[in-house]
Amino acid sequence: MEDRTITEADIEAAERLMGVMFTARERSQMIGNLDGQIASAIDRRRVDLPNSVPMALRFDPRLPGFAMPTASGVTGSVPQTPLPEADEDIAFATLPELGAWIASGALSSRRLTEIYLARIAALNPQLFCFATVMADSALAEADAMDALTAQGISRGPLHGIPYGVKDLFDTRDVVTGWGAEPYQDRVPQSDARIVTLLRAAGAVLLGKTTVGALAYNDIWYGGRTRNPWNTEEGSSGSSAGSASATAAGLCGFSIGTETLGSITSPSQRCGTTGLRPTFGRVSRAGGMALCWSLDKVGPICRGVEDTALVLDAINGADIADRSSIQAPFAYRAGKEITGLKLGYLPEAFGEGATAVDHAALAAARDLGIEVVEVSLPDLPYGALMNTLYAEAAAAFEHLTLSDLDDTLTWQDDGAWPNTFRKARLLSAVDHVQLDRLRYLVMQALDGLFQQVDALIGPFMTGPMLVASNFTGHPCLHLRAGFEDLGTRGAASLGAGKLTTGEADASGETHRVPQGISIWGRLFEEGTILNIGEALERRLGVAAERPSLS
Repeated sequence: MEDRTITEADIEAAERLMGVMFTARERSQMIGNLDGQIASAIDRRRVDLPNSVPMALRFDPRLPGFAMPTASGVTGSVPQTPLPEADEDIAFATLPELGAWIASGALSSRRLTEIYLARIAALNPQLFCFATVMADSALAEADAMDALTAQGISRGPLHGIPYGVKDLFDTRDVVTGWGAEPYQDRVPQSDARIVTLLRAAGAVLLGKTTVGALAYNDIWYGGRTRNPWNTEEGSSGSSAGSASATAAGLCGFSIGTETLGSITSPSQRCGTTGLRPTFGRVSRAGGMALCWSLDKVGPICRGVEDTALVLDAINGADIADRSSIQAPFAYRAGKEITGLKLGYLPEAFGEGATAVDHAALAAARDLGIEVVEVSLPDLPYGALMNTLYAEAAAAFEHLTLSDLDDTLTWQDDGAWPNTFRKARLLSAVDHVQLDRLRYLVMQALDGLFQQVDALIGPFMTGPMLVASNFTGHPCLHLRAGFEDLGTRGAASLGAGKLTTGEADASGETHRVPQGISIWGRLFEEGTILNIGEALERRLGVAAERPSLS
């Protein structure tokens, strides 16, 4: 039988892993009471903690003195566009256009659903963006919406419009496999809150869009989801299928989630418009938990106004989500933005910034608003990544302890299996201190947004990807232009950050979209949406489509 006695040499070896140093006397003193600590940890591991069990502690993005905005109500545009003859033109239409055609009777929800189902059948074998297609139920839902339309009843701007939902969200009696081999046969018995809200809003569920295994990257048990602009590369992740399907015109809109870049990163790669709402605004009930204090739910669309219409349908507190926060949402299409102050970090537009980045900043200056330089305190923002690693490792501890992590396809150094193991070697004391650092970062961003109404910058602007995800501030990412790039590799969290992959400069280049991010104050998504609308019009690149056959 293996000798499990703890020795001073064991403690000394552990010190190197933990980045601390004790004296020989201190090591000797520890030996006497480590056994109890280890035994307690082993006892706790015997308790079954399924993914649905939340943390007792809850993250709240609001600092003392925060005042919740009081404005509410959403007013969309009223387009007069005639119904196109070509199915493809209909498929790529905006949500206000689709809604107007359905409301007028020019377009039925069934026909629109059939258009999208036909596109899925033709293009999903290239893109691997739908894990499950729910054709029969989608057509039944579409017929039900058409019946209501015939009676003069509308459930709102999304009435009769088909969408895809990220395969992290439960759908009753339909496989929800989380993109991961251990769960690919998982069939839930109820719908996630996001699904019930969208059903109530009249949206038609086409199926489950692919997710990088356990909400990371674009590799799942069915393959690798592809970027419609360059099918030789992945679509980035983890809302891989949602961005790919929306960019390729396989749905009217889609739902994604973000813990650290999972809405904004695939939107950067696929040229979609992704809105990551304020933490707590949208219920996560019935969705896979990756990090309880970080996960957020938001829309992925082809235009800025579209994201506002979807957010309005899914906004609202939910007792089933312990981190849910009741907050109003206000948005008016085309609202004047004169008088707003937009900040930018000058280093974000220095070395490494692209021509598209500089053009987007120049376009912002042309909007008639004040654009000013800002700065953030010098803090180790990247250190917060260890909190993400720990929460994710806890959410899927059983995979590590049972060796089921070996069944996941992606096994690189930066992939989940290795990251989960590594996370167990940082002390609980360090994690408490990380939470205190997180509070300083909350204060830092609060100070920034006291100076400006919003911040603009490239996807990887300084510390903003990490910082704003940990503080819960909202972010809108929209297409800003195009670049000729080589095929890009997989994302990686291994170095303490997420990247969208390095392009292969030696290979064939492809014309691919590039985006720009706009960050805003807590629960003030309407402001960044109106800035985004104006910028979208100014840049004039949102309507271009990928060439697929």
